[in-house]
Amino acid sequence: MSERINARLSQPLAEFVGRMVGETGLYETPSEYVRDLIRRDMERRESQFAQDAILTGYRDLAAGRVFASSGGFEGDMAQLERKEAEGWQ
Repeated sequence: MSERINARLSQPLAEFVGRMVGETGLYETPSEYVRDLIRRDMERRESQFAQDAILTGYRDLAAGRVFASSGGFEGDMAQLERKEAEGWQ
């Protein structure tokens, strides 16, 4: 299923899009260009989420907020909740 989106562009933006599409541009249509921009933004945001999670884990490790895994996700999550409730004491 697809959804139609209409957008008004200022003259400078419309001119830029015009240079990006057609025979001399990278894209055949403005729609193709917009879809690519949206996909790239989605990928960037997903990548940023992963980087933020890694950085959070690194900071926890550096601060000593670690525990031995029980080997099971549910057990580890319960232990993590207890540790956080106790202020990692």
